[in-house]
This record gives sequence, structure tokens and C-alpha cells, in this order.
Amino acid sequence: MGKLKQCWSSVLVLSMVVIGTGAVPITYLQSAVAKGAVCLDGSAPAYHFDKGFGSGVNNWIVHMEGGGWCTDVASCIKRKGTMKGSSKFMNKDFGFSGILGGKQNTNPDFYNWNRIKVRYCDGSSFTGNVEAVNPANKLFFRGARVWRAVIDDLMAKGMKNAQNAILSGCSAGALAAILHCDTFHAILPRTARVKCVSDAGYFIHGKDISGGSYIQSYYSKVVALHGSAKSLPISCTSKMKPELCFFPQYVVPSMRTPLFVINAAFDSWQIKNVLAPTGVDKRKEWANCKLDLKKCSAAQLRTVQGFRDQMMRALSPIHSTPSRGLFLDSCHAHCQGGSAASWSGAKGPQVANTFVALQIYRRFQSAPMDSAFVDRAWDKWVTGNLGSSGSPLKAAVLINYDPTGPSRLLSTIAEQEGIDLYPVELKQFIDFMRRGNLPTETFVLGSNQYIITSVHENWFAARCLNTTQPAGEGAIVMQTAVYVLVALYDGSIGSASRAMAAADHFASQLGRKNL
Repeated sequence: MGKLKQCWSSVLVLSMVVIGTGAVPITYLQSAVAKGAVCLDGSAPAYHFDKGFGSGVNNWIVHMEGGGWCTDVASCIKRKGTMKGSSKFMNKDFGFSGILGGKQNTNPDFYNWNRIKVRYCDGSSFTGNVEAVNPANKLFFRGARVWRAVIDDLMAKGMKNAQNAILSGCSAGALAAILHCDTFHAILPRTARVKCVSDAGYFIHGKDISGGSYIQSYYSKVVALHGSAKSLPISCTSKMKPELCFFPQYVVPSMRTPLFVINAAFDSWQIKNVLAPTGVDKRKEWANCKLDLKKCSAAQLRTVQGFRDQMMRALSPIHSTPSRGLFLDSCHAHCQGGSAASWSGAKGPQVANTFVALQIYRRFQSAPMDSAFVDRAWDKWVTGNLGSSGSPLKAAVLINYDPTGPSRLLSTIAEQEGIDLYPVELKQFIDFMRRGNLPTETFVLGSNQYIITSVHENWFAARCLNTTQPAGEGAIVMQTAVYVLVALYDGSIGSASRAMAAADHFASQLGRKNL
């Protein structure tokens, strides 16, 4: 079983008030009221804006607050009496930290950007769009209008000149960052570099402890009550039920804008509400376990591990293109970019010895790749070299690889054919590549262990140690500027030559594009 880490950040972090960077005053967007862009109770939407300076004056981070959803009139009425449904109850000042932090020592890459925290008061992940207002309950379902009104106001305040921009969020706000990502990109100047960051917003279409999907029913109520279908990406709603388009795994495949996901494999909110929701756990057998994994029985831990496996499968769209990235740790946590400690602190969560902050910065700074070219080249190459009888290869994997950085971390697999690997399974292989001790070590791919047989300038050959094939199995591993191609084959010397020729052909195509 994978190691379950009880991280310091295991508490649910949705709207942390972290003083230490100077309190940022609230801005009430009164002009939005006339447009019908209002909170649940009809009050004006609000945000906090810390203006950029120096080299960051034309760079923007728009971060959307989280805070769950309301699924029926009763829960929305209760909500409108709090800051999650009304700007009347919001704190007037907010201390920015983490990704929004204004101190260079804790947020060196974004501290001088224009940093905005959009307050969450609609209960629909900024997707609600119902014109009518019931006079009996006086609830306004206008989340989508709130989002657009805030963005329009920021455009007027200088975001129309953005050179770099990030749309981010935590939890329900992080889901909104995914749902509105392409629209945000389209609004900004064509010359702007735009990316989106989802922190604990990758809610999965998972099975609960009863074998059903409580979360699908839950989201169905949100979408119906708030009239969200009109605001969800049409690339998704044209193919499936609107409530399914609240699940990022069905939205991300058709996204055009680069996306970086921060998530815990044992996400605390999802374990409580997707895996073991109270409505399903009638006998309250999970009451203690879902709050503290150290209180789980052995059987419950196996179920939790199974949920982690569901999470890994749901994250597969993140692995499918180099324009997406993932920071996935094994914490029992929810939202990890909201404080300086979790963002870049020495005791904060790390993957491959790298903090969240550095990974996002590297991802943001990385040059855009011609992924369409790679997809076309790969498909053509696979057709000619894999799958059919007599083909030189039985499987191949194309890996994003930066020998000077964190290997793009868990956004590792660019393409694969004939083999089904999770990016986390490649960590040992990536570490092996980085160490550079090729002749003295072995490496593992899938269920096979390989030993190096020859090393050349930009490629090496290996043989499988635990093969069951009579003629053996081998691998050709070839490195280009930012990719590693692993070509797997059955057979011995003659097969190795054919595999080498096939791998070299694809690598040369990438080389012509300097990829």
C-alpha cells in the first residue's frame, strides 16, 4: 500500500486569513448589481486587489476563493447569512499569503504581480445563471455573472494589457478555474501568456463506499438549482450530461489553455464527501476514519487506497499533453497553495524535492511546445511501427524530460502505446536517468526490470531481466532536447536493430522541430 502521509496541512483550507504580508482591503463591485451580478442574497460581489509593481506590473494572478456548494433552497438560504453567500458578512481586509503572498522571500516568482482574490458568495463555483428570483426566498443564482463582472472590472483596471496571467483557485474556486479557464484565456490579449492553476479542485467522478456515486447526484442538484448548464464548457456539455461536466476529468481533455493541477492523492474533502459521505455512511462506521486516517481500520485503509487509485485514473487527462502539469502528493489535505508554509516552506509538501511554488513557476516559464505536431508525428509513427504482426516494436512511451529541472514532475507521460503506465510509476526511471550512472544500475518499467547493455551519446540499449519471452525482451531509450523515447521490443539482436531504427526515425522527427 502507498504511504499515507498525515501532513501538517491536513486541515481543510478554504479561505485562510493569513496575516503577515499586509492586509489587503476589500473592493465591493457595486456597478455589477445593475447587471444582476450579485451574491446569493443580492449583495454586490467583492474582491481584494494588491497592485503589481516593477517587473510584475503587467502580470496578473486572479485567484478564486473556495467554499463548497449549496444544493437546495434550504442550504442556500442558510448560506446567504454567511460570507459564503453575502458580501455583507465578508471580512473587510484579507492577509495575502502563499500563491498570493507579497513577500519576495516566500513568493519570489509572483510577489510583485497584480494579485487578486475573488470572494466566493454564489455557491455554484461561479456557474449560476438563473434570471428569475423567487420572491419567497429572494435567492439569486448568478455566479457566472459575478465571475464575468469581476473579470471585466479587472480588465478596465489594467488586465487588458496583461503580458502574463494566471487564473487559479482553491477547492470550489479551483474547479471554477478549470471551468472558466479557456474563457479567461480568450478574454485576454492574444499576446498574453495565460495558464490556469487548480488547487484541490480536481473533484473526481468516484465511487463511494456503497459502490454508487453520491457526488454525481450532489453535483446534479447544484447544476439544476443554479442553472449552471449554460455556463459549463460546451465542449463537454455537447457530449454528456451537464452535471458530469462539473468533473474536471471530462472537461480537461478538450481544454486549450495550459493547466497545472495541485492535489493530494488522499484529498481530505473528497475522502469525506466523495468516498464516505454521511448520506451513505448510515452507521457512521467512517466517522472517525475519514477525519483522521490514523484511525482507519486495515479494511478502511485498503478502501482509501482504492480511492487513491480512482484519483490516479481520473487524472489521466493531465498526463496526455505536455501543456498540463501535476503536483500530486500523498497528504491527507485539501488546498495547499494558500499559506507560505505549504507554498514554499521548508516543511511543506514536496514532490521530487521540489515545492509547489517552484513547480508552478517552472511550468509557467516553460516555453509552449508544439503538442499538435508531436501528436501527429506520434500517431503516424505508431501506425507504422507498433501493433501489427511483424512490427519492430511492441510498446513505446514518450516522456517529458528536463534534465535540469523536476522532469515536469508528474506530468511525465506525453504519449504511450502498447503499455499502460501511470506517471508516478516512472519516478524511479526518471531518477535513474538524472543520476546518470547508466552502466551500474537497473531500472523498472511496468512489471519489467532492465539492465543496460550498451551506452551511446544520446541513447542506450537494455535487456529485460525477468522476461518470460523465449527470445527475450529489450528496450531502446533515446533522449532528445526535452523528451525521452522508450521503445520496447521482443527478441534479440535482429529485433534490437529494427527497434533502434524505428526509435531513431521518430527522434529525428522531433529533432527537426527542436523538441
